[in-house]
Amino acid sequence: MILSDYKDFPRAGRILGLDWGLRRCGVAVSDENRGFTFARPQLYIKSQDDLIQNVLEIINEDKISGIVVGLPLHADGTDSETTMMVREFVKSLSEKTSLPIIFIEENLTSSAAQEEIGRKSIQKIKAELDSVSAKIILENAIAVLKRI
Repeated sequence: MILSDYKDFPRAGRILGLDWGLRRCGVAVSDENRGFTFARPQLYIKSQDDLIQNVLEIINEDKISGIVVGLPLHADGTDSETTMMVREFVKSLSEKTSLPIIFIEENLTSSAAQEEIGRKSIQKIKAELDSVSAKIILENAIAVLKRI
């Protein structure tokens, strides 16, 4: 189920953070108490069905209680073409799981992730960037939940 308000999001349990992209999907998971977040290896997107299957496996393995997905909006808050693709992915995912899913704006997470990664080879940056972005998305969502 896709939520529109954080007030309806579960207050306990592990959260899965996703940073959807055309080629890769960044993945991060919180601990049970939501005090720590961990970037996981990014998922390479072969097809949307394949990606959803991989996400469902993570949900089952890690006993996830809710999902946060980064939403790439324009600076003025309007949807972009990518935003529409993310919404389509989340709609498809919501049809395969009963877990609550909520969006969080993801503007500037890639640049924050780049800073966190630091100076590395381009190959290593590409291998880590999306999941570090997902980690930042997850940390931002946890901060919102703590304020509620």
